[in-house]
Amino acid sequence: MKALVYTAPESLVWRDEPAPSLPSGECLVRVEAVGICGSDMHAYLGHDERRPAPLILGHEASGVVVDGPGAGRRVTVNPLATCGKCRACKTGRNNLCAKRQILSMAPRQGAFAEYIAIPAENLVDMPDHVSFEKACLAEPLACGWHAVRLGARAGDVPLQAARCLVIGGGAIGLGAALALRAIGAVDITISEANQRRLPALKSAGDFIVATPDEITAEDPGGYDLVIDGVGFAATRAAASRAARPGGVIVHIGLGDASSGLDIRRLTLQEITFIGAYTYSPQDFRDTAAAIFDGRLGSLDWAEQRPLEDGARAFADILAGRAAAPKIVLRP
Repeated sequence: MKALVYTAPESLVWRDEPAPSLPSGECLVRVEAVGICGSDMHAYLGHDERRPAPLILGHEASGVVVDGPGAGRRVTVNPLATCGKCRACKTGRNNLCAKRQILSMAPRQGAFAEYIAIPAENLVDMPDHVSFEKACLAEPLACGWHAVRLGARAGDVPLQAARCLVIGGGAIGLGAALALRAIGAVDITISEANQRRLPALKSAGDFIVATPDEITAEDPGGYDLVIDGVGFAATRAAASRAARPGGVIVHIGLGDASSGLDIRRLTLQEITFIGAYTYSPQDFRDTAAAIFDGRLGSLDWAEQRPLEDGARAFADILAGRAAAPKIVLRP
């Protein structure tokens, strides 16, 4: 099969690779669409020790089952494979399974390829009226859905009455904003530094879109719920400042592992900080259902490119030339 292979920092090569083997109970899926995630960018830059080269990256996929249970099904793919037996899995928190595997981390090759192998239970059937390009957004949008669910549960005001701030207008942040709207929030602001993204963000939903400088110019403590979809020191500092006393910060982004949190303010103002990693199986199914029935909007803000041109797409994202919140590649 053809695949886009990460071979060294800032190097992706389009070449022939062996098709994945098919363990018992797994399905061979022909990939029809796959998104570029921020974690793919971290790996591409050589910043993710969990993804050493050579490796096929990519985990935001949709396609058609060609072998294994349910051949012929159109599916979107939950890339997180877990043991199903540990305490985390049995309580519905599979994302915390100690034996979890995800597409694009060894031993599982990723979806920047013509085919992937994935357990049958990780597949969600998609209706005929939904495109593969929209269905593959279930994975990044589920991260936001999971974060919103955690934040709403921890807050002391209902989402309908909460003032919400999402930091970052990429697919993770935009997904969180869309999930907030779908689950009941009304007052939602997205903070985004890349001016190229503003038209897409403004067309994606009824959101207030602001620059980081505009958020900083506000008085501290203005938001009941802050979701950091970026995860750098500067965005953590912004979240620390923006959360009101007794408010909630949910941290999704994995930009870096350095400083930024104002621990003194979080302590003195009893601000709740929650780390949110991926999603539960139910979060993924709920997000897919919301995509299928239109509750997350038109989802027409992703840019599409051929997979064989993926190296250029990565270079464009790195250089800040990509205006869309998400680039979806087609094998």
